[in-house]
Amino acid sequence: MNSIVTQRFINCHDKLREDGKVRSSRQFALALDYLPQSLSEVLKGRRDVTIELLRRAVEEYDINPMYIFTGEGTMFNARDGNRDFRLLTVVTDAQNDERIVHVPVPAQAGYAGENLDPLFFDELPTYTLPDYKYRVGTHRSFDVAGDSMEPTLFEGDKAVCSYLEPGLWETSLKDNYVYVVVTRGDVVVKRVFNKIKSERCLELRSDNDFYQPYKMPIGDVREIWYVRAKISPFLPSPNSIQNLVRAEMQELKEVIQQQSAIIASLNEAVDNFAARTPSGDNM
Repeated sequence: MNSIVTQRFINCHDKLREDGKVRSSRQFALALDYLPQSLSEVLKGRRDVTIELLRRAVEEYDINPMYIFTGEGTMFNARDGNRDFRLLTVVTDAQNDERIVHVPVPAQAGYAGENLDPLFFDELPTYTLPDYKYRVGTHRSFDVAGDSMEPTLFEGDKAVCSYLEPGLWETSLKDNYVYVVVTRGDVVVKRVFNKIKSERCLELRSDNDFYQPYKMPIGDVREIWYVRAKISPFLPSPNSIQNLVRAEMQELKEVIQQQSAIIASLNEAVDNFAARTPSGDNM
């Protein structure tokens, strides 16, 4: 059974044909550089529409992405309409399989920018993971900056995330789970509490108690990514860490003993010197 997003995409396709803006489904597919046979599978409900196909349709036919993902608004934007709502750009390999795009810290300000050029992604590293769950859907990874999520995530960790469609934010965003939230100007990783229905906002909390929670208006949110895993720099095994601590403690103990011996020797020298020095009364 196809998703509600796919059904809305089909509705837009049907409306374009009804209004005579496309002569046939084949013409529609070719205009989007998409195989007509694959589009036929989507229109028959045998497969779901892809993010990349949606992006092309929005650009070519001015389909309103807000309608696609939330069901709100008109099916189509006016030519001079508001285009603030951003569709996801994906990167595929030669087999048309999506790759995981990694967004390092230096690129995050540009990633959160108002007008993100698809060519921006040509400069970002991409990769795949062997687990099957990372081959279904759209995934992205982000560098973790700062210490606000310690001890869950540390600076230098990479948060591997799956994309949460805007139409699912209100119903599927789970309280107390960790998400990467892309706002109008920033990329943050926080523990999220869903207050969309009651207050039209998200409450963002850090795992480090030093940082206070704050609320983010839903209108400022561009993308939400559910953190599924983390990639951390290699650390010695716990036994090795214990051995390092023991070695450092032993070294510190030896330094203290040496200093104690030096202090004791100085005290003895001072006592001997005082014993040999005549008192002031005999001078």
